[in-house]
Amino acid sequence: MRNIKVLGTGCAKCKKLYKMVKELAPNDEVEKIEDVDKIMAYNIMSMPALIIDDKIAFTGGLPREEDLKKILENQATSSGCSCNGECE
Repeated sequence: MRNIKVLGTGCAKCKKLYKMVKELAPNDEVEKIEDVDKIMAYNIMSMPALIIDDKIAFTGGLPREEDLKKILENQATSSGCSCNGECE
């Protein structure tokens, strides 16, 4: 079971991403982090952000459902960007 965190301050996109992740990854531990101090510990500047097993998998917006499925299937990219490994 993976540990997945959705980081965001509570905006509509953050809430939607959390809901999508819960639906697409029902067997994983999914938590929503809204505490700014905890978010800052990840050095993230744009939200929402998706963290999978303590690696940045996506930041700065709401991915399309098909893109989120790919991200969840591939885990986190080594670069930590939202391109899902395509920029490497």
